[in-house]
Amino acid sequence: MTGTGPAAQEIDTTRPHPARVYDWFLGGKDNYPVDEQLGRRITAIDGGAPRAALANRAFMRRATRALAEDAGIRQFLDIGTGIPTEPNLHQIAQSVARDARVVYVDNDPIVLAHASALLRGTPEGVTEYVQADARDPRSIVEQAARVLDFDRPVALSLIALLHFVADEDGAHHLVDTLVDALAPGSCLVLSTMTADFEPENVQRGIAAYAAGGVTLVARSQAEVGTFFRGLDLLEPGIVSVADWRPEQAPDTGGPISLYGAVGRKSAG
Repeated sequence: MTGTGPAAQEIDTTRPHPARVYDWFLGGKDNYPVDEQLGRRITAIDGGAPRAALANRAFMRRATRALAEDAGIRQFLDIGTGIPTEPNLHQIAQSVARDARVVYVDNDPIVLAHASALLRGTPEGVTEYVQADARDPRSIVEQAARVLDFDRPVALSLIALLHFVADEDGAHHLVDTLVDALAPGSCLVLSTMTADFEPENVQRGIAAYAAGGVTLVARSQAEVGTFFRGLDLLEPGIVSVADWRPEQAPDTGGPISLYGAVGRKSAG
């Protein structure tokens, strides 16, 4: 596996990074004290934050498996992958189809530093890492096209990414540009934060992130739906990530303030 992009960027350990905070929530080790401090502050405000991170990760696994098994998709583009915490998307996809091709995209130097060690795929498949900013979707498509065939279906994963991109900062342009590049039969897998279930807790969490220098956006179900315009939503539609085709009894620890959904691009 190889990475694309400047490998010599410095890792900033003085400010928390969303991907590293997420890694801390998941019990990972690729984070720094500043990330743990923000993670603990958020957990003190909202004790369900680590549960939400775990539920989000489980949603990614279920959606990836469904698209590999049921839709027969063999190409995956995961943007804003963050810190890889096993099992990774490529491990799920390649456990279904050993020849699956997976491209991860992130702009965090720590991900690049760990990519070659952590993202090892099957010999039959391809697992690549591209260093790029999610706000530059055309560059992402250009670089990913070296590995993926955009004339064939691709599963585009934007997992826990869009709540870091406000509408005025180009969230819809980002999604529209990427989806426009996909062939019919491709799917968009998306999860993003909402205040629909726990408005007070979520607003306190947003404030805690803001104090750490990180912007968060909470969207309603209707607002999340705008990202799927022109796509056919797969059942059960836009629901809490915990309720998207769960494989076990629902978690009774409280609501998960993340919406998840999968939409398919039809011909024409």
